[in-house]
Amino acid sequence: MYEYLETADPALVEAGKLKRVAVDPVSRVEGHGKVTLLLDENNQVQQARLHIVEFRGFEKFIQGRPYWELPVMVQRLCGICPVSHHLAAAKAIDQLVGVDPANLPPAADKLRRLLHFGQVLQSHALHFFHLSSPDLLFGFESEIGKRNIVAVLADYPDIGLQGVKLRKYGQEVIRMVCGKRIHGTGAIPGGMNKALSKDERDYLKQDIGQIVSWAQGALQLVTKVHTSNLPYYDDFATIRSNYLSLTKPDGALELYHGGIRVKNPQGETLVDHYDYCDYPELIREEVRSWTYMKFPYLTALGKADGWYRVGPLARVNNCDFIDTPLAEAARVEFKQHGGAAMVHSTLAFHWTRMIELLHCAESIQILLDDPDLLSHDLVAKGEKRYEGIGVIEAPRGTLFHHYQIDENDIVTKANLIVSTTSNNTAMNESVRQVAAEYLSGRELTEPLLNNLEVAIRAYDPCLSCATHAVGKMPLQLELVDVDGKLVDKLVRHSSGEFIHGSE
Repeated sequence: MYEYLETADPALVEAGKLKRVAVDPVSRVEGHGKVTLLLDENNQVQQARLHIVEFRGFEKFIQGRPYWELPVMVQRLCGICPVSHHLAAAKAIDQLVGVDPANLPPAADKLRRLLHFGQVLQSHALHFFHLSSPDLLFGFESEIGKRNIVAVLADYPDIGLQGVKLRKYGQEVIRMVCGKRIHGTGAIPGGMNKALSKDERDYLKQDIGQIVSWAQGALQLVTKVHTSNLPYYDDFATIRSNYLSLTKPDGALELYHGGIRVKNPQGETLVDHYDYCDYPELIREEVRSWTYMKFPYLTALGKADGWYRVGPLARVNNCDFIDTPLAEAARVEFKQHGGAAMVHSTLAFHWTRMIELLHCAESIQILLDDPDLLSHDLVAKGEKRYEGIGVIEAPRGTLFHHYQIDENDIVTKANLIVSTTSNNTAMNESVRQVAAEYLSGRELTEPLLNNLEVAIRAYDPCLSCATHAVGKMPLQLELVDVDGKLVDKLVRHSSGEFIHGSE
């Protein structure tokens, strides 16, 4: 792989023989990040890193809060995927009140699934049409004025408008279930706080046929774009990795609740239907000094070989089938295109994202005919527990929420492994692949540097969700005088050790 580009030769750095190029900020992603390159005198790339430069610290400040506040609080991690955090936290606090997923009332389970399908639908539509389609429609090195949704609406009005309306429908599903489109309230300990009314259900049924049709159109578009640009789209930013996702017991694609499946780059199953409550035995995380985002890896394989990818590409690669007919036909076509057990193309994230968009539209259509959505049997109760773990497939991949409480129902410990965190190593590897294969040795221009952003955007990262806990941040504080001369420096390493610049 391209690990050799993580850290440049210290001798070259000390000698001042490397020049620095920064893409700051990375645009058209959620949150704040940057890419830095170190180049030698021949413009050969010696180092490439994706840095996450913002800090949120949710794992720390939700400690000390009563557990029932969590499904509402953690939504504030993100305005794009609040429902994913809401439901992952809800699944964790279900356990705190003694309710396992199998014991959730059917109406509550189906309402949560409807809510989640709406969330994945709107998020996938937002990312594909608003954030990524300018690259796909105009080219990776197009003029900067073309790289936005306004240009898409001007040059491809039908495509742009369908993207806007697809996202709006997903947001309307969320509003009907939770009361508002962003940061609504729906899930409570052991269930849901309200059923759909008949009018709400009928309102959503009015347009679902059109939504399914538009989802098919979006899938046809991305399939055409990908297959018309071969082998480039199969090779760009592409790396070989392990894949992790949830699946149903029968191996079907699953977005709300299932067991963990892990496959290696050859498609061999390493773990199947693993109980996600035992995830601490499966996954560990490490911290590096140059970013606020952690690096998860599979414990059994170690840091060097255990990193993995999550998200639409992982889910479609890992599952045996999709239980809605149109999406399943699309999955079969996708796998036939790859011609191997696993499809590793990073740009295929877009293709699989639209397969899931169609699956969500089909699933919503099926659920809207289920009378349980109108049932008021919504809450189950059990015996109190002191630890709860909720795992869900967020739009960007597998999302873990883990809480411990005391006898007063106060949160004493919280750990979140966010989808983007799991993709951290992979995003860095893809950035390095692009830097090594497409940029190294060339005179770098702004359009050329957009290739780095294209690689990152394929993962649909949510950077504000993914920064890690207080107390583990490496930090460097510099005191500089009016002439720019360094007076003093204080460094805190990820271990917590402090070192003065003079030491």
